[in-house]
Amino acid sequence: MKSNKIALYGLFIALAFIFSYIEFLLPIPFPVPGIKLGLANLVIIIALYGIGVKESFVLSMVRILLVGFTFRDPSTLIFSFAGGILSWLTMVGFMKLRLFSMVGISIIGGIAHNIGQIIVAIIYVNNTSLIYYLPLLMIAGVVSGTLIGILGATIIKRLNKFLNL
Repeated sequence: MKSNKIALYGLFIALAFIFSYIEFLLPIPFPVPGIKLGLANLVIIIALYGIGVKESFVLSMVRILLVGFTFRDPSTLIFSFAGGILSWLTMVGFMKLRLFSMVGISIIGGIAHNIGQIIVAIIYVNNTSLIYYLPLLMIAGVVSGTLIGILGATIIKRLNKFLNL
């Protein structure tokens, strides 16, 4: 692997980690657990479009591991992995279909992330009534996915000049 690629991956992981830390410091005043801005997903969607599908998956998984062991209880890793993997799979699937822009793909990823987490939560606590959180989580996924998608598309356009993405 070229040293500039290693440096780029390190930069992406560091940015995702820093964004996760910022998000950890900023509590979201919603009565529904699990709602967050998804700032680190900005890095993941830029990686998805900028450096590749496999690379974005590795970045996402490394970020989840680092954040899980640093800022959260390690038992919550299963929730993060479920959301992250389902989000990545749906984004890649819809990206290959070429039906949506980066904003649309980001929205799909935000919704899928919340669906993955709610599925694990239902299994974990053995209580299907948690499904009632899903509509609010999906709205949050649309809002945060839209914001992350708009930012990501803007950043990718600007990075193309410097990184040949």
